Amino acid sequence: MPDKPSILLVNDDGIAAPGLQALVDALEDLGHLTVVAPDKERSATGHAITLHDVIYPRKYYKHGKFFGMAVTGMPADCSKLALHQLMKELPDLVVSGINLGSNTGFNVLYSGTVAAAAEGTFMGIPSVAVSLTTYTDPNFEPAQIFIRHVAEKILKKGLPKGILLNINVPNVPSPNHIQGVEVTRQGQAQWKEIFIERINPKQEPYYWLSGEKVAGTEVAETDETAILEQKISITPLQFDLTAKESFQELSNFHFSFRREDPV
Repeated sequence: MPDKPSILLVNDDGIAAPGLQALVDALEDLGHLTVVAPDKERSATGHAITLHDVIYPRKYYKHGKFFGMAVTGMPADCSKLALHQLMKELPDLVVSGINLGSNTGFNVLYSGTVAAAAEGTFMGIPSVAVSLTTYTDPNFEPAQIFIRHVAEKILKKGLPKGILLNINVPNVPSPNHIQGVEVTRQGQAQWKEIFIERINPKQEPYYWLSGEKVAGTEVAETDETAILEQKISITPLQFDLTAKESFQELSNFHFSFRREDPV
């Protein structure tokens, strides 16, 4: 009987996050799991990596049993360290999550969850980021069921080269409330960002970043509209950010360079 596949699990909510435990529970009998995650929450750190400090991986235990490696760096650091140093061989699959909070639209650019999965994609490993679209009262069961299904599919069929699957699952009372699965585009809905000002005891101002989505900016067939319809959204992401459709328009600028003689 062939060996079970090797699966790397990462996240940005930290190694103690309930979503990571839910992911382990969903996949633990599917393959050999390796858990490498930040030692504390590192949400919204995007694709930051640690260059000017050391990174410490430490063994993390739950209920007296080894759970995984807690890393002092960023989510992308966790994947890099796991893939280049901690694992003897590259895994068959990388899964990042289950994140609390949606990673739709422009949030993809800020997401440590997506960044951690992207490191696997960069190395040619099929990789998935999965998020539950809530910060409160999470029901992980639908996301667990679906990520198990997706993992089984990918382990059999693989993924197109250079493609990362970004999955968002609506937070619903039970799996019966899921209205389907849709392959979507990344949304472009606009956000109104708000900095809430407060004053500390020294009478110095400080700020909390908040915001709200501008009503009516969602369009059809995007990750955000799928969630509003209580559907699971699967968005294939790629990391060539070149806007190829603008080449012709930019050629009309007739850019040139002429080195002027020094004065």
